[in-house]
Amino acid sequence: MTNLLKNDAVGKLTLRLSVGGLMLFHGISKLTNPGSVSFIGNKLADAGLPETLSYGVYIGEVVAPLMMIIGLMCRTGAALVAINMLFAIFLVHASDIFALSEHGGWRLELQGFYLFSSLAICFLGSGKYAWRPD
Repeated sequence: MTNLLKNDAVGKLTLRLSVGGLMLFHGISKLTNPGSVSFIGNKLADAGLPETLSYGVYIGEVVAPLMMIIGLMCRTGAALVAINMLFAIFLVHASDIFALSEHGGWRLELQGFYLFSSLAICFLGSGKYAWRPD
């Protein structure tokens, strides 16, 4: 029984589908509510960065998750999600980095999940159940 549970490829697939699938919902939300990109553009402008970078959210929340889900250039897709999350954390959630929620958890646990899980995928790769395993 324990040998059935020792399957790195299935673990990597589960991680890819979890992170990519859950992040894709955020991307779909951005596609259906284009005003959210204006909000991101304003945050970028406030930080002294070009507002056009806000369209990168489509890459980080739609294209990159799809890359992870299907396993095509998976490490690159995961790196793009990690970069996207760093922008989100430092542009929108910087004041919450050392804060706790009302229930005692880290206030940025969702953002932390996406950041650290995508970094794990960068280091682990896609596994064998991918369109193009790396």
